[in-house]
Amino acid sequence: MGANSSSISELPENEYLKKLAGAEPISENDPFWNQLLSFSFTTPTNSADLKLLEEATISVCKSLVEKNPRTGNLGSLVKVFLSRTKELKISAECQNHLFIWQAHNALFIICCLLKVFISRMSEEELQLHFTYEDKAPGSYGTECEDLIEELLCCLIQLIVEIPLLDITYSISLEAVTTLIVFLSCQLFHKEILRESIIHKYLMHGRCVPYTSRLVKTLLYNFIRQERSPPPGTHVFQQQTDGGGLLYGIASGVATGLWTVFTLGGVGSKASPQLERCSPLANQSLLLLLVLANLTDAPDTPNPYRQAIMSFKNTQDSTAFSSSNPHAFQINFNSLYTALCEQQKSDQATLLLYTLLHQNSNVRTYVLARTDIENLVLPILEILYHVEERNSHHVYMALIILLILTEDDGFNRSIHEVILKNITWYAERILTEISLGSLLILVVIRTIQYNMTRTRDKYLHTNCLAALANMSAQFRSLHQYAAQRIISLFSLLSKKHNKVLEQATQSLRGSIGSTDSPLPDYAQDLNVIEEVIRMMLEIINSCLTNSLHHNPNLVYALLYKRDLFEQFRTHPSFQDIMQNIDLVISFFSSRLEQAGAELSVERVLEIIKQGAVALPKDRLRNRFYSYSMRRERKYRLKTHLFCDNFRKIPSDKTH
Repeated sequence: MGANSSSISELPENEYLKKLAGAEPISENDPFWNQLLSFSFTTPTNSADLKLLEEATISVCKSLVEKNPRTGNLGSLVKVFLSRTKELKISAECQNHLFIWQAHNALFIICCLLKVFISRMSEEELQLHFTYEDKAPGSYGTECEDLIEELLCCLIQLIVEIPLLDITYSISLEAVTTLIVFLSCQLFHKEILRESIIHKYLMHGRCVPYTSRLVKTLLYNFIRQERSPPPGTHVFQQQTDGGGLLYGIASGVATGLWTVFTLGGVGSKASPQLERCSPLANQSLLLLLVLANLTDAPDTPNPYRQAIMSFKNTQDSTAFSSSNPHAFQINFNSLYTALCEQQKSDQATLLLYTLLHQNSNVRTYVLARTDIENLVLPILEILYHVEERNSHHVYMALIILLILTEDDGFNRSIHEVILKNITWYAERILTEISLGSLLILVVIRTIQYNMTRTRDKYLHTNCLAALANMSAQFRSLHQYAAQRIISLFSLLSKKHNKVLEQATQSLRGSIGSTDSPLPDYAQDLNVIEEVIRMMLEIINSCLTNSLHHNPNLVYALLYKRDLFEQFRTHPSFQDIMQNIDLVISFFSSRLEQAGAELSVERVLEIIKQGAVALPKDRLRNRFYSYSMRRERKYRLKTHLFCDNFRKIPSDKTH
């Protein structure tokens, strides 16, 4: 590119790029490389300019693809970069800007070329391009057959060993994004890559000893959220809002890889505000997640996943297991703080899910925190703004709640945390409410949104499972939370009645007619009744285990007692209705004895007195705990349940 190249429009005619992609082999010792790598580039600041860059360089890249088998110039460029990285650590310590600048530019060009090569050929063809040299036919391929592995290993060493300074920020960022580009081979395959050459290099051989250090460094990059240094700290021009040209190019690849990586290819771009805050943190997190989800080799488990599953707190003095060589320690307090602050991005939510699900040390630490609201509130905001989030972000947030609610200590503690003035909750002014009651409100709102809008196949079942996990520890429920529980049951009851009515009308209309098959309303009824039963179990569990702690729920139950009348004699609900019917009868009797025209305060007082008087042994304990494994048994029925809601117009509830 040379010192004279400063804009995209000049690239197609750039003499240095033409020579690189030309028919003349260039030795790695040729002075040409110093000229090529001494460029200062005006970086694109928007997607239109990035597209222009790709269009401007595509002819050069195509030419290199065609000529490289004879010239081996791609391999020479990689060797030039590798030779310069050997002194990179010393250059950083000595503040050698020029040396770091040229190494950065070399990696910049390599990554731009890689993006085109990977999009146009198989991994086997790509590997061949790294072996080509200017030699007689048949004599190449022995010395340089592992040049890809050497480059991958060099990039990992650069990330873990070079200190993160203002002058090394960009080259560290570009090393991370180059690894992402290497892993983007999956983008161009419909099936999961199980025999990937790149995966083999990363999970075997020279790269494996750096596994724990790489995972640790990427985690700390995420934790520290280091911003891109100001433009004046570089000898090459830098855009003012963070990142570099390579970041702009490779972040597009990373976003594409992230799209495929997250739940069936329905992803979303990372927030531009988050990217500008710390492009290195954002890219490091994406690389970490991709590495953690690489497919296990036939004979070797994924070492990066093993490292994520086993790292411990720096304050943990217990010995590491000899069975896992990739374990390490990290500051859990700093990690927890970063996780709490970054939940607006779906990749940070996926990291939180991964750690809670796979790392028992992290899960234990999180559940022991006394400021758990700092983590739960951002998760609840994701669910509350469900219409603004993509589906997999919402689903991950919900699964995180499901994991947390499997712990009885968590279910108790959230009712002890009192929150004031929840400004983002718009349905009602909440001047003071417990974290537990707020969680119930948000989950119920998510269920109702799902029933009337998205009709997601699994979302509502997981919501009900989280409520069921919490129900035995419901404490001092806010009156609005209690009302919403009964309102949700009312909505389900209406759905049940409509399907029952449709089934009856269908049977009457079909008498004497055999022209068309009858809809399977019996199956629809069974599905809705299963969900109604889950709601009854939630209410029953609360009444059985914490009746005296929840006068507001009893009040709401009595206020809507007619809703439950039809289920008393229903064969599917007789057993679960015994406790609820007992509570309704007991408290109704006490209210009748107290006379008419009772105030709300007087009714609540009677309920509190009655809760003490009601013998606990009269209530049968039917508590269930819904774990991630248990909820899967409901999924088949959930398909039908959502199909049913798709058929029936939904009533508006408030």
